[in-house]
Amino acid sequence: MIRFAFYDAKPYDIPSFEKYGRENDIEFKFFETRLTPDTINLASGCDGVCIFVNDIVNADVIDALQAEGVRMIALRCAGYNNVDIEHAFGRIHVFNVPAYSPYAVAEHAMALLLTSIRRIHKAYIRTRDFNFSLNGLTGFELHDKTVGVVGTGKIGRIFMDICRGFGMKVIAYDKFPAKDSGIEYVSLDELFARSDVISLHCPLTGETRHTINATSIKKLKKGVVIINTSRGALIDSEALLEGIKERKIGAACLDVYEEEANVFFHDFSGHIVADDVLARLISMPNVIVTSHQAFLTEEALSNIAETTVKNILQFEAEGQCVNELCYRCPKFDTCSHELHKCF
Repeated sequence: MIRFAFYDAKPYDIPSFEKYGRENDIEFKFFETRLTPDTINLASGCDGVCIFVNDIVNADVIDALQAEGVRMIALRCAGYNNVDIEHAFGRIHVFNVPAYSPYAVAEHAMALLLTSIRRIHKAYIRTRDFNFSLNGLTGFELHDKTVGVVGTGKIGRIFMDICRGFGMKVIAYDKFPAKDSGIEYVSLDELFARSDVISLHCPLTGETRHTINATSIKKLKKGVVIINTSRGALIDSEALLEGIKERKIGAACLDVYEEEANVFFHDFSGHIVADDVLARLISMPNVIVTSHQAFLTEEALSNIAETTVKNILQFEAEGQCVNELCYRCPKFDTCSHELHKCF
């Protein structure tokens, strides 16, 4: 039997992983705690660890996991910025789930946008108190507005299709443009200048970190709506806050936050949150924050578990996996592993 330590487990994670694990002779040991240097010992005797976005997998953790006999790190998400992929090379094989349900994330991005511009959240609160006034609820239409999409992978392209359905003009930026896609690619500066709405759908790398920052905010169209359902550190949160206060940014729809690791996925309703920037953002009337839930659909949870198990089984059977992450490949999230083994 293959054994995996499953970190940062939540009640909604467990049923699908138990089902696919049981069917494929994989034992998942579920732990509520995140993977950190202090919790490595929980993986003792396991073949691998199954981790999520806020688990810490730096060089020290990788070395310690290897010393425990761990051979595999199975990400149950698409993003991998929390894993030192380069240090893992030659030590532990790392897999991800690149496309568990792109529709879930793209649909959530549009849900955030519609909620914001049509003041749905404010109307809901009012009518719960039997306040049916329309004062302050005036929004704007999406039809004929320009949306700039940063990152045109599966999620970004599905979001673009949804926007076209609303009659929006779509422009995009991607370091690796999709060939023969019909997408109107522009420079990042042009996207900033033309867009009424900007939605981020790119991975977090050293190059994309703080794509939205104090300098880029000056280039934005006044009143722009910014959506982020990708990774929190794509936006400099303090710069975003200043942009909102200066009325440059009209609204922000955030499913992720750059300092979310110790806040998101937990209930702090009875506590004082020490993160002043997050507290101030949430207090803003034109900011909507959801707690990294864009992926959270029944379909996505099932797909995540199924793909993670397939990754494990393929590696055990063949010594390699199509979803392995390798820093040496030109674009390692789309590596052609069928041609070779990375190590």
